[in-house]
Amino acid sequence: MQFKMNKMLMGATLMVAGVAAQAQVAVVVSAKSPVGNMTADQVSAIFLGKSNALPNGSAAVAVDLPEAAAARETFYTKATGKSSAQVKAAWSRLVFSGKGTPPKELGSAADVKKFVAGNPDAIGYIEKSAVDGSVKVVLSVD
Repeated sequence: MQFKMNKMLMGATLMVAGVAAQAQVAVVVSAKSPVGNMTADQVSAIFLGKSNALPNGSAAVAVDLPEAAAARETFYTKATGKSSAQVKAAWSRLVFSGKGTPPKELGSAADVKKFVAGNPDAIGYIEKSAVDGSVKVVLSVD
């Protein structure tokens, strides 16, 4: 009985630790971008291929983290309401029909931040802890 109790307690502890470890994600644009705060709907529309423009009217250049990045799943689940697998399937349909090009997948959060910082029309997402003066947060995804 004691063994079962310890096993259950350990499982509950791991579940809580997993939730606590979930990344806090920031949607970012270049610090030089005129874009201010954005809504989750605006960000979702860009990353789901429903819009290709930033709020200031310029063409959005969206960039993604690698599929294996925990922040990617957090971003898509919380900002779009879809899993990254559902997003991938939606983009496959858009690409096949010739109606869109998915966000370019970069190799790391550092690559996303560097790309976004150097391009005033770029938008991406990184963990909040990686934000610095080269980018500005337009939406927090917690």
